[in-house]
Amino acid sequence: MKAKKYFAISSTFIGILLSTFACTSDFLDVVPTDRVSDSSILTDSSLFESYVINRYMGVRLTDKEAEGTPPGFGRGFEYAFWSSLTDESIYNNDDNTWLVQRGQLAPENTGIAGTIWGRSYRSIREINYALTNIPNVKMSTAQKNRLSAELRFLRAFRYQDLVRNYGEVVLMNDKVYELGDDFTNTGIYAKSSIKDVMAYIVAELDEASKYLPVNNDNTWKLGRATKGAALALKSRILLYAASPLYNAGTWQAAASAAKDVMNMGKYSLFTNGYDKLFLTPENNPEIIFERLYTRGARHVCLEISNSSNGFGGWGGNVPLQNFVDAYQMNNGKNIDDASSGYDPQDPYKNRDPRFYMTILYNGASYRGGTIQSYLPGGKDSKDGPSNWNTSKTGYYLKKFLSDNLPIDNPWDIAGTQPWIYFRYAEILLNYAEAQNEAAGPDQTVYDAVNAIRKRAGVNMPALPTGLTQSQMREAIRKERQVELAFEEHRFYDVRRWKIANVTENVPAYGIEVTKNGNNFTYTRKEALSGRRFEDKHYFLPIPRAEILASGNKLQQNAGY
Repeated sequence: MKAKKYFAISSTFIGILLSTFACTSDFLDVVPTDRVSDSSILTDSSLFESYVINRYMGVRLTDKEAEGTPPGFGRGFEYAFWSSLTDESIYNNDDNTWLVQRGQLAPENTGIAGTIWGRSYRSIREINYALTNIPNVKMSTAQKNRLSAELRFLRAFRYQDLVRNYGEVVLMNDKVYELGDDFTNTGIYAKSSIKDVMAYIVAELDEASKYLPVNNDNTWKLGRATKGAALALKSRILLYAASPLYNAGTWQAAASAAKDVMNMGKYSLFTNGYDKLFLTPENNPEIIFERLYTRGARHVCLEISNSSNGFGGWGGNVPLQNFVDAYQMNNGKNIDDASSGYDPQDPYKNRDPRFYMTILYNGASYRGGTIQSYLPGGKDSKDGPSNWNTSKTGYYLKKFLSDNLPIDNPWDIAGTQPWIYFRYAEILLNYAEAQNEAAGPDQTVYDAVNAIRKRAGVNMPALPTGLTQSQMREAIRKERQVELAFEEHRFYDVRRWKIANVTENVPAYGIEVTKNGNNFTYTRKEALSGRRFEDKHYFLPIPRAEILASGNKLQQNAGY
């Protein structure tokens, strides 16, 4: 007798589902139940669609979060951002990030990165189950095509996470493994090449884009995949494929994929301020795919997590001096250019406007007051309140934070900021990079980068004309570093470019500000000791538990 399978859906889990994908409470009319059998799902088209939508939860939530803890900000990371594994920031109170910064990753100790392998394959199996059974569900062919396309997009998203973190991985294709299956076959654990995995992802996205809608509307609620989302993911994966680390594709294919998104004519840069871009979840022409929250969603309260101790915050993801130095002057010159006008004892004057919308620094205006990270006596220094939350770098994060949300006791009105997976600025930068590598710095490359630099509220000078391909490459890399800061790009960019052995072996610097009367002295300091990167760190180790569960048939990544 075949055992009946059940899919547990608690009322809390459904509550999170309802609040995650729409800004209205009627996103999905689901009757809460404790357990839903597979036979019920496969005989009820509404329940089946609910099951499909639940797969988005897999993209966005960790195991802990699915059990009812607050949803993480940035797809599975609660307090520490992925930026705190790079030269962008450090997490003030560790949160399992320092071991990555210090090159201490091991199969037995993967820190904040430990959930990616397991949660990805769990989600892929759940998607395979739905795709295997959707032919038997009673619904229109059009609806089956749309839901199948949605599932293929989500599966491609999962494999993107696997290949960019681990390199060669196991392709399950459409297989749905059961507990009673024979797992002694070594072939089950055979890895596919990076080229084959990326080709599989692209094929999935090509198929998905045929049937996904162009727009989210009353029948296809906000937060679900669209044609643009599929094409944006294709643009990213082909850019990665062409990059030196992966060497599994062509720059021309990557440029063409980005151009496909641009040619849709649907997306454009947000022109109401770079800072407001990240606080505007609806009617935002730049957002291609995002995670949405409502006040009931209870995602991490970014303000208390990341604000300064002087304002009642916990410090959180504190920017590094390494990253601050990447911002140009507002005349478009790098700070190490002798003609730039940069003054190391007045270091925050006349910088790229995005600096002021991303970083809180000594003297910055904030919530009707001023950041005082100086010693002695600064309220945002260790002389201020809650000094254990004082930034180790002398800086605090401003990007993503809303002044309209409270810092003190925010729990009943948690933030509504979206987490943006794909936005149009990334696509423009993807195109510029790929086209420059494929054909050199032609006018279309300049146009793409300069559109971002000239967006309303930024107004940085256009790039100098006459750049060589190498000079343009460096300009694009710097633009990505600044424009896409703290959005989970830098970690992968420095690896795919194969420059992490340089950028991640520089000490984690901060700034020490000393006040003497009305004068300030700025002195560079090391904020986190022991920062280290080895070649093996270009990919993560597969958790030891996964290797053991395979009977040691799954091959560990090199060097671990």
